[in-house]
Amino acid sequence: MEGTAAARERRRWDEVGQEFSVEYFFYCRDRASSAALRFDLAEAHWSFMDRYAEAMIARGPTLADDEVTATGSMHIVDLPDAGAAHAFAFEEPNYRAGVYDEVLVRRWSNALGRTMWEFTPSMVNGRRFLIIGHGKPGMTAARNTLRDEYRRFLSQGYQERLIACGPLLSDDGTEWVGTAMLAELPDRASAEAMLAQEPYTRAGLYDSVEIHNWRFGGRPQNDAPQADH
Repeated sequence: MEGTAAARERRRWDEVGQEFSVEYFFYCRDRASSAALRFDLAEAHWSFMDRYAEAMIARGPTLADDEVTATGSMHIVDLPDAGAAHAFAFEEPNYRAGVYDEVLVRRWSNALGRTMWEFTPSMVNGRRFLIIGHGKPGMTAARNTLRDEYRRFLSQGYQERLIACGPLLSDDGTEWVGTAMLAELPDRASAEAMLAQEPYTRAGLYDSVEIHNWRFGGRPQNDAPQADH
């Protein structure tokens, strides 16, 4: 299994007990009309990602309203440092070939302490979403005062719906710059309702928020569509 908690813990500590890896969030937004190129590069993309299997926390494509056409690729990965994060983002075959129009790289912290493969689905026909809240500059102190309220909000209604969740951080890890989460919910309206009630949203900490259709990625099993990046 990719990215199990045990595998991540083995990577996370060196022989003298010092933490040496950092969690990174990547969202790569596809260029218009790049679907054919993405399709052609599927095996090269999967082979590149195979190198990071033990470090992977979550992965998968964002999708258009038809829930088939890929609009981007999301990965959350445990990596040694910023140099490794740069290589992951910009040596990847889709990026090098021009599939992506924009690449977002942020440090991230795994609030749930697990990978997406350790998530237990709680809904029969639930849909999955990638939600990215882009924080306004200088909101770290305000966010810190709301952390307990934010945790209560999640635990009282959404904990079992979260596949992955955590803050986006500055390059040095000291400043809050947003939130990224993966959630299983009935529909988009439910995702919007969750955000409307979320403490950081109500406090005006976000400059903007994105909600994307999303699904689990990786090499497709059986006849799964090749958008599963």
